[in-house]
Amino acid sequence: MDRWRFARAQQLLLLLLALHAQLVLAGKMKIVEEPNTFGLNNPFLPQINKLQPNMEPSPISGPSHLTRLAGKCFSFVESSYKYEFCPFHNVTQHEQTFRWNAYSGILGIWQEWAIENNTFVGMWMREGDSCGSKNRQTKVLLVCGRSNKLVHVSEPSTCIYSITFETPLVCHPHSLLVYPTLSASLQQKWDDVEQSFYDELITEQGYKKLLKTLFEEAGYLKPVAENAIEGLDKSNVTKFGSLGKCQEQYEELSKELKRLEDLLTQHGISHERRAGV
Repeated sequence: MDRWRFARAQQLLLLLLALHAQLVLAGKMKIVEEPNTFGLNNPFLPQINKLQPNMEPSPISGPSHLTRLAGKCFSFVESSYKYEFCPFHNVTQHEQTFRWNAYSGILGIWQEWAIENNTFVGMWMREGDSCGSKNRQTKVLLVCGRSNKLVHVSEPSTCIYSITFETPLVCHPHSLLVYPTLSASLQQKWDDVEQSFYDELITEQGYKKLLKTLFEEAGYLKPVAENAIEGLDKSNVTKFGSLGKCQEQYEELSKELKRLEDLLTQHGISHERRAGV
């Protein structure tokens, strides 16, 4: 009987702790509903479900000395949430409570570099778990530090996170420069762009656009069209297949429009074609 009472007391204690945690964490951001088993091997909590990513990570790219981070993960606990950053793979968040339905979710999957002033300043993790009409995404800022570790997590805007990652791999002044990582042919293209801008043959806007295209060719940025299509239902994407097929469709529609205009004219019905049509 005493053992039964002791076990019952343990269950009540765990229930009280769970209720207290809910009150403390009221109003905190929630991720995808995925149960976890945090806390004293609680036998009342089910095993964690495997998180399901929306896409595969992009290929590893950027400074070669940072590739040694691939395959490793770094954790950081703040306000009862555990964040885990796996360079060139993903960022996840796990709520650390005794609640049976504690949350875990993917905050972003490695996609492309954040480049500012021709310098790799961070890593964009996109296409995380759904958040209303969009997906969660995270920008991981790379700063100099004595060891590899996460030091700060914030949510500047809804479902867009910012993580600061310290590493000695970026302490050298030139460790994050983009130009030295490019192939000889791309460096030559960059030189030509710089010369054209210096000679005022292109505007500043044109200069930035050409550099963006160059970074896309290097695999550091994903083309805008590719990013947009990934977020769409493929069944709703127009399937022309090629530019030639698109031209054929345009010519057929033009003929049909001309036929309808002639028909209106024959019956004395006035019509006016809109500008650009």
